[in-house]
Amino acid sequence: MTCGVITRSVSLNPLDKFQEKYDNLHYNSTDRPEALHTDGGTDWTCEAFLPSSTFQIRDLKAVEEVAVEVHRQLDLELGMMEIYETEIIAYAAKIVNLTGEIEKMEKDPEAFSGVYIESIKVQITQVEALMVEVTHSTFTLTQLEEKYDKNHVLEARRELINVQLQLEECERRHEEIFEPTIGFCAHTGIARVSQPVVSQINSLLNVGHKFGAWGKDSKPLHDRESMYWFSGSTTAAIYDIRFYNNYKDLILRKHFAYHRLHSGWHGRGNNVLMRENVLYYQRYNPFSMARLNFTSMNYEYRVIPRASTQFSYAHSPNQHIDFAADETGLWVTYASVESSGRLVLAKIDEPSFGIENIWQTSVYKPGVSNAFMVCGVLYVLRTMDIHSEEIFYMFDTKTQQEHYVSVPFERFQDNYVNLDYNPTDQRLYMYNNGYYSVGEWESGNVTKSVGDSGHFLCRVYLPDTTFPASQVQHLQQVTKDLILEANIQINVVL
Repeated sequence: MTCGVITRSVSLNPLDKFQEKYDNLHYNSTDRPEALHTDGGTDWTCEAFLPSSTFQIRDLKAVEEVAVEVHRQLDLELGMMEIYETEIIAYAAKIVNLTGEIEKMEKDPEAFSGVYIESIKVQITQVEALMVEVTHSTFTLTQLEEKYDKNHVLEARRELINVQLQLEECERRHEEIFEPTIGFCAHTGIARVSQPVVSQINSLLNVGHKFGAWGKDSKPLHDRESMYWFSGSTTAAIYDIRFYNNYKDLILRKHFAYHRLHSGWHGRGNNVLMRENVLYYQRYNPFSMARLNFTSMNYEYRVIPRASTQFSYAHSPNQHIDFAADETGLWVTYASVESSGRLVLAKIDEPSFGIENIWQTSVYKPGVSNAFMVCGVLYVLRTMDIHSEEIFYMFDTKTQQEHYVSVPFERFQDNYVNLDYNPTDQRLYMYNNGYYSVGEWESGNVTKSVGDSGHFLCRVYLPDTTFPASQVQHLQQVTKDLILEANIQINVVL
């Protein structure tokens, strides 16, 4: 026999419908009718057996109301975070401008009117007010997390993210150790060159040795990472070279090896370069590029087709070809009659000592003072006055695009005959009128330098007053996590 209970529901809320059905079923035995009559006159009895533990539908409604409130508060805070993010972008630029203006005011306070100073104060107050709002929002989201994240889902998730970051860092360091790469090329080019650091006069202690070169091996052998070398002369020629275990020995003039080139293999100019224990230079006769392998003590030379002796740098006589090394390999520049004296760049295939590729530039070689390579980009310099040089031209071999730029920098003495970039420490080595000189360069807002250990160091230059944009991003992530946690809790209850 079938027992049915007729109920009437007019509520649009599904929880109310469930509540009404539940109330119709849940009645006491004393109120239960002994018999119900149908239209056919047949008497029958219906008994409802309910579990002793009833479902707390009112608690479910309370959880739903709390979840709705959490969603509302989180949506509100997330909206505020989006507003803050937009304002932060504008205020970050404003902070940089304010920093520059304040520095100008500190240098010359009398040059600014009282009205202008007050406007600066107003802008600073606006930035401080925005920081207070973000701090308050941080506090609100922290309270929400403490109140509703009972299962510590967010904390566990953040710990997992930290572990993942540590793993990625470990993998990155593993690649650096077991798959080392020379240098760092994730930048947009040279933006500034530091003032030169002058070590001392050359190792011969002779100001008459105005011609020469010095530096480090651009691709050193094992246990030769700290080695320095020096070659100097009273004329634009290369006759010998000295090697030093480290920078201290260079300064103390304690060379561990000295080698004099064979008479038939003397060099010309000052384009000396050491790479993988091999000396690269311009041979006097025949006119060619030459190299001496100090491991095997073998000499080699290659004639560059069309390279001419008619064109040299403005302040470096006989420097008709110039070697350069960077993170991508070995290069050579020269000029030819066919190029009308304009600079030609060529990539050298090191195993065969042949020319691998050639690019034509638009700069006239006798009008420039020197050139070097960084990350596959050729940088060309010219003299501005007796105290300064300027990087005025760059040619990117990857895009085959040339650009005119202006990156001035100081030099120690009037003239210099050698300038080379070394990718192992990302420094510029200059031989300046018989003195050792070294400079560092900057790309964008990252400075590259090298410590005593040989590891690369990066220093980011930011204004003293910085805005916590990363903190806002963290708050946005916390907000999303809290919404996810609220949905999890609702699903658990249901």
